Amino acid sequence: MSTTSVTPATRNRKQSNAVHLGKRTTVTLILVTIVGIIGFGWPLLAAPTSTAVAHSRDAPWLFAVMLPLVLAVVLAQVADGGLDAKGIAMLGVLAAVGTALRPLGAGIAGFEPVFVLLALGGRALGRGFGFALGTITIFSSAVLTGGVGPWLPFQMLAAGWFGFGAGCLPPRLRGKAELGALALYAFVAAIVYGFLLNLSFWPWAAGLGSQISYLAGAPVQENLTRWLAFCVTTSLGFDLPRAIISAVLVLILGRPILHAIRRATRRAGFDAPVEFSESANVGAQAK
Repeated sequence: MSTTSVTPATRNRKQSNAVHLGKRTTVTLILVTIVGIIGFGWPLLAAPTSTAVAHSRDAPWLFAVMLPLVLAVVLAQVADGGLDAKGIAMLGVLAAVGTALRPLGAGIAGFEPVFVLLALGGRALGRGFGFALGTITIFSSAVLTGGVGPWLPFQMLAAGWFGFGAGCLPPRLRGKAELGALALYAFVAAIVYGFLLNLSFWPWAAGLGSQISYLAGAPVQENLTRWLAFCVTTSLGFDLPRAIISAVLVLILGRPILHAIRRATRRAGFDAPVEFSESANVGAQAK
């Protein structure tokens, strides 16, 4: 008779990416990224005579495409062996925490603690997990607070990329170096998040000055310059406080939260290889 066992070295190891990113998950994430880039960027390629309409009309289609892809990311991680029932439970717990945190930032410029959770969760549990955490958290919080609208699929994609990026930081970083890198990432990613969401409605924003307005049919470089000018002059005052507060909270809360998540991960034994060995005393115990 054989029994399952896990070596002490496996039990005690500290991984930066606890959830393995396999081939299926990688392919699925690439597909989601392609869909997201098209969803955000297609107006930049639209012809002057295009009958392009606002995202309030095409967002439901993007939402319908993206929801199965988000589910596919989770299922791909299960199929790749990187996520089991305990991992799914961990994803649900962290998404629930993020859902509870998100309304705390409503109406307070720059105070959005949910991004700290996404950064720390993606860092501790890996790129695929971070992407799933970001998208699911935004979706569940929108359903809970009634924030479902044409902006939702773009928020989900941007938050998913936010969590994914945190998992891409060098895995060997630990201690102050890890917190510093993660705080810097949270600062930059929080600004990029706001700029991306601007891109989802900026082409149809009315009443803008000519230097920051979208110009259909203009070269991509020119419209990108106009978009950046729009972001700097209109939303940077909100994005910058979000970035600063996210970075400061990571520095203050990062160490205990990372330790708690990693400890729970080790106890759950995500991605722990199973070894089969013959038990010498099975017969004696049976007697």
